[in-house]
Amino acid sequence: MRPFLILGALLLCFSMTLGCGTVGKEFDIGQVESIKNGLTTREDIALTFGQPFKVGVQNSHPIWVYEQSKYQVIGDGVSKSLIVEFDDNGVVRNHSIMSNDPSL
Repeated sequence: MRPFLILGALLLCFSMTLGCGTVGKEFDIGQVESIKNGLTTREDIALTFGQPFKVGVQNSHPIWVYEQSKYQVIGDGVSKSLIVEFDDNGVVRNHSIMSNDPSL
């Protein structure tokens, strides 16, 4: 009987660690206020935030996405995303921040 309890406890611990994880990479959300639409360049963004987690196109304009999501078995996970849209000259056209953490 005791081996089954130990095995059950180990399986529970193992499943809980599998249910936690992180996607994306850390970025400093406090630096978002330094972004000025029409002034900040792609090079400025790279110097401030590093390489983006994703690169794509939105409304025919290049975008960089910085994202981090932390998942956990118990309780809500935390996610934050910064989307930076550039014009054809590599200047920030628009940017937005999204998060499910009300303290941000």
